[in-house]
Amino acid sequence: MDIATLVGLIAGISIVILSILSGSTLWDFINGPGLSIVVFGTLAVTLVKFRISTVLSSIKLANRAVFLEKLDHPVALVIQLRELGRIVRKDGILGLEEYETDSEFLRKAINLCVDGHPPEFVEEVLLQEIEQSIERYDVAERMFRGIGDSAPALGMIGTLVGLVQMLNNMEDPSSIGPAMAVALLTTFYGAFIAQLIALPLADKLKLKAMDEHRNMALISTSVESIMKGQNPRVISEVLATFINPDMRESLNKPEEQVRE
Repeated sequence: MDIATLVGLIAGISIVILSILSGSTLWDFINGPGLSIVVFGTLAVTLVKFRISTVLSSIKLANRAVFLEKLDHPVALVIQLRELGRIVRKDGILGLEEYETDSEFLRKAINLCVDGHPPEFVEEVLLQEIEQSIERYDVAERMFRGIGDSAPALGMIGTLVGLVQMLNNMEDPSSIGPAMAVALLTTFYGAFIAQLIALPLADKLKLKAMDEHRNMALISTSVESIMKGQNPRVISEVLATFINPDMRESLNKPEEQVRE
């Protein structure tokens, strides 16, 4: 689990709640009509922009990538791929048949190699997999950014509704308060959803996508090099270019220490 994301969301929401409680109660900030305008209005706009299957798959991807999935450390992955090169150099491609890995993409690459497919076919399949992953992350990021754009706009619509109701009932002083609550709280709801949930998740998705695609590029490059029979030392030097220079010294450490 990505602790930073969870901590950030909890901290942001807690700060807002504590600010509310410092001068009022939570009930003062709960308004059914205003919340409905923002939440259901934003959902409606999102469904207009995207297919329902896309919305569901994007939410699932965000949950997996942002909260649950832990990507391989790039240094540990390079060490693992370097070991693959040594196995192939010693036992041939079939030596990878019993190799165990937690990476689904690497497992797929190994299976393609062991099945005897030509390098060009393996390269094309892996490239298609990378492109599909890029597209999925891009759509999910755009969906959350769309929510971040729509929620404040729906909040403004709610504000206008509240102001119109207030102006139409100026002769009834008791109606001014509820109408003003709708006017102000819908703006609050829209800003809250956009700035504390949707846009931060979109940014985190973008970072997670960059990390995952770097790892996929590492695997794809190494597998292509291994199938071409390149020296493991040369492969390691090529893969090191994917790693932050500050981390390259860790390439000489055991994989278990790097994962820690």
